[in-house]
Amino acid sequence: MRVTQGMLANNAMRNLSRSYQMLGKYQDQMNTGKKIQRPSDDPVVAMKGMFYRTNLTEIEQYKRNLTESYQWMENSEGGIEHAQQVVHRVRELLVQAKNGTNSPEDLKSIEVEINQLKEDLIGVANTQVAGRYIFNGTKTDQPAISKNSDGSYTYHFESSDFMVEVSKGVQLKSNVDGLNAFGEKLESGDNLFETLEKIQAALNSGNMSGSEDFLNDINAHFDTMNAERSELGARYNRLELIEDRLSNQEITANKTLSENEDADIEKVIMNLTIQESLHRASLAVGSRLIQPTLMDFLR
Repeated sequence: MRVTQGMLANNAMRNLSRSYQMLGKYQDQMNTGKKIQRPSDDPVVAMKGMFYRTNLTEIEQYKRNLTESYQWMENSEGGIEHAQQVVHRVRELLVQAKNGTNSPEDLKSIEVEINQLKEDLIGVANTQVAGRYIFNGTKTDQPAISKNSDGSYTYHFESSDFMVEVSKGVQLKSNVDGLNAFGEKLESGDNLFETLEKIQAALNSGNMSGSEDFLNDINAHFDTMNAERSELGARYNRLELIEDRLSNQEITANKTLSENEDADIEKVIMNLTIQESLHRASLAVGSRLIQPTLMDFLR
């Protein structure tokens, strides 16, 4: 086959163009630190990258869910702890009220303090986190206790579970049973607030003959609160274990994504250096093959 000057020129230009493309590829890898710039560069790497990035996004969302769950649990635990302190103070006042030497005025003074303690507990029971009530089950838009026009209170206390997905296929209860958190109902059907109202009524009337029963009721409420707090603590420990596992998964996901997409800079530098040398040699050879005139070619 006869090789013409045109064939030599075309081949040289085609090879130079390919050399420019390789230089551009390595320069892009140096600038971005990534193996590919578009899916067409390597469809397999692109598809794996989409999968790994989706996995990483899921983990990040679960970690945000964990933060929300932590907020609910920590605020719930703080509310129960405060309620226990209040109930302990009520018990002290009841023991004081049992003393037969108290005058009617003394009993009314005790009633005033218990009323303030009850109002404080109502505020705790209506605690909100990010605008949602945490002691009323899934009815987070409604307070657990509402005040009526006549000054009395209505106790709602929805006992449903507020679930948060903290890992793939794993949902964890993030709230507490509001009724248990504030002493649950006794066999008499009274919750903690209703027990306090009965104590107030007895103090106002000056008849403390049932003070021993009141003490037993307060102790029963306190025990229920303790049990609910312990159960919450167990769930909090599990939440911490899930957080540790998600953190490990996030490290692994980032490492896998990096191995799939990130360029080996040392290798890229070496390839770029080699390609530059080859390109310079190609230009030198091409300048001798592609002569500007017939006379240059004949020389």
